[in-house]
Amino acid sequence: MLAHYLDLSVRSFKRTPMTTLLMIIAIALGIGVTMTSLSVYHMMSMDPMPHKSSKLFHPQLNTRDQGVNWWTQDDLPHQLTYIDAKNLYQADIPALKTPSVKTGYSVHLNDDQIKPFMETVRLIDNDFFTMFDMRFIYGGPWSDESDNSGELVTVISAELNDILFGGENSVGKQVFFDKVAFRIVGVFDDFDYHVKFYDLTNGAFNQNEQVFIPFSLIEPLEVNNWGNTNGWKYEDIRSFQDKLNSELVWLQFWVQLDSPEEVTSYKNFLTNYLTEQATLGRFERQDVHFDLKNVMQWLDYNNVVTEDNRVVVGLSFLFLAVCVANIVGLLLGKFLKRVPEVGVRRALGASKRQVFMQHLVEVSLLGLIGGTLGIAIAQLGLWGVRSTYSYYDALATMDLSMFLAAPLIAILACIIAGLYPAWLVCNTNPAYCLKTQ
Repeated sequence: MLAHYLDLSVRSFKRTPMTTLLMIIAIALGIGVTMTSLSVYHMMSMDPMPHKSSKLFHPQLNTRDQGVNWWTQDDLPHQLTYIDAKNLYQADIPALKTPSVKTGYSVHLNDDQIKPFMETVRLIDNDFFTMFDMRFIYGGPWSDESDNSGELVTVISAELNDILFGGENSVGKQVFFDKVAFRIVGVFDDFDYHVKFYDLTNGAFNQNEQVFIPFSLIEPLEVNNWGNTNGWKYEDIRSFQDKLNSELVWLQFWVQLDSPEEVTSYKNFLTNYLTEQATLGRFERQDVHFDLKNVMQWLDYNNVVTEDNRVVVGLSFLFLAVCVANIVGLLLGKFLKRVPEVGVRRALGASKRQVFMQHLVEVSLLGLIGGTLGIAIAQLGLWGVRSTYSYYDALATMDLSMFLAAPLIAILACIIAGLYPAWLVCNTNPAYCLKTQ
């Protein structure tokens, strides 16, 4: 029966080509605009690590004096001081953990073959690679010994490896960051979480770093951070060591806790740690104030998906509703013209249900065609977003779920548009139609 309905639908399209074309264009435009905004919103709000996001946590510590407020909604800083990051890093806690900070260097090979260029660099512990599921093409992470000894080692991306070494295995070779030579121990495969959740303070949708070096080098190399630095009191900072000893917040920190028991244990550790710091006279507080947020909580807390993004999606669906309203008018005119034909079919034994289903199959086929064309329009719209806003390069794309959603939304929209016209035509009185004929 479905094949028969599809055949009737194709015949109907051929009888009214201009009306059919107008309806296809209307639904295609509606789907194109809707899927453009919905795809960007989907990429923004999706879980970057669904299998692990509930196990990765970012601690926030309030180490200011009583009565001095941070600018955040929960009175907690977004980052940590060097003192806290180092203490949490060195704590005897049986969990994967890493401090993290962004900087940058001029990258070159100390020859005349490749012109030096600036590249962002991130200082981390080698646990970072395991925690964030980074895959290696050549080599691997540096060792704990390299971490502890402050050895000048680095891990670079496949993209950077292509630029510097033509894609060859570069493990063991040297690369220069400014005037300092580093030994390459690993080349990682390009990774893209769409949202740079491990460092939202420096841009949620910025490109991931291409170079990683040990966090233990921060003191011997006097590494200055690229990104936000905030404080809550005046401090006379005249040297790099003064900055390290200050109450300025400028580092990120992540810890992997695999069970609720580990989360509870780590919260107890943070409570004891802040109590100890207050006892040492570092700050004056009567309460212990901290929080521990997993990846999705951290994204929500930092408003990665803003209200403006939701408004744009809502407006795009309103545009689709306008397109559907126009389709309703076209379908009414088209379906009511075939009332005599429907009357004859009804007189020959066709039920209301059969007539109704025939028309719904027709509008569904209309939606499928329009939705497929809408995908092409959405791709054009996403290309426009990428060309206009390079910041959204990783977001302005359609994944498989969006490709499948486009025709489904189009079919559903057309079915909604066709419900009333189909109901109207199938309730036609056969006797009246035969009499008029």
